[in-house]
Amino acid sequence: MIFAAGLGTRLKPLTDTLPKALVPLAGKTLLQWQIEKLKAANITDIVVNVHHFPDKIINYLKENANFGCNIQVSDERDMLLETGGGLRKAEALLSSGVQEHRSSGEGILICNVDILSNIDIPTLLQAYNPQEMGIVVVSQRDTQRYLLFNEDNRLCGWTNIATGEVRPASFASSPNSLIASQLAFSGMQVLSPRIFDCMDDIVEQKGEKFSLIDLYLSIAQKEILRAYIPENYRMMDVGKINQLSEAESFASSL
Repeated sequence: MIFAAGLGTRLKPLTDTLPKALVPLAGKTLLQWQIEKLKAANITDIVVNVHHFPDKIINYLKENANFGCNIQVSDERDMLLETGGGLRKAEALLSSGVQEHRSSGEGILICNVDILSNIDIPTLLQAYNPQEMGIVVVSQRDTQRYLLFNEDNRLCGWTNIATGEVRPASFASSPNSLIASQLAFSGMQVLSPRIFDCMDDIVEQKGEKFSLIDLYLSIAQKEILRAYIPENYRMMDVGKINQLSEAESFASSL
């Protein structure tokens, strides 16, 4: 699944008339970059969620014959649901694939449309353990928000170093010796299809709109989510208008 529903406010004024997914970069749109990377890894059954200028993305996919893939659109035009809510809404579109995944032990690959990287997707998929809830791609880079992992690379918390916020709150009052590393989330994960069975509690608390990070933290004590740090990893979040020139060079180097 490709998360492409965001408003792209940091890419204004381009996103005043375009969805973020259709922002051009080195001769391709951000969405095309993601689709072609998935296709190169033999992933051709894809769900794309939409919200901001949804019809432009839908028409773009039609005009390009879905780039030779089987692409379905999860339409969030009525409400932007964030990443967790967006995945939950797409369950119906993923339903046949989810059943296949359940029986085969394969995970569901999910990525953000605006993050470019040199990650080797087949190697990532091989690292996924179907006995666990999933793996999240992380890196050792400077940011304000970090995921916290124990010595076994199991997710156990989250922190915002700018505000001092730590979740769960118990970590703030008593430093936890189990925290071995803090790593930056890189907008990609492979999840067990069982993830849909874990959403009821957070929907009851927050409603239909919630992030995957919120979901991960709500289940981290019961379910295993591990860090995945790719070798020789290079990535870029194409998030700001003044970064587009740098992003073009980065994309061209992939």
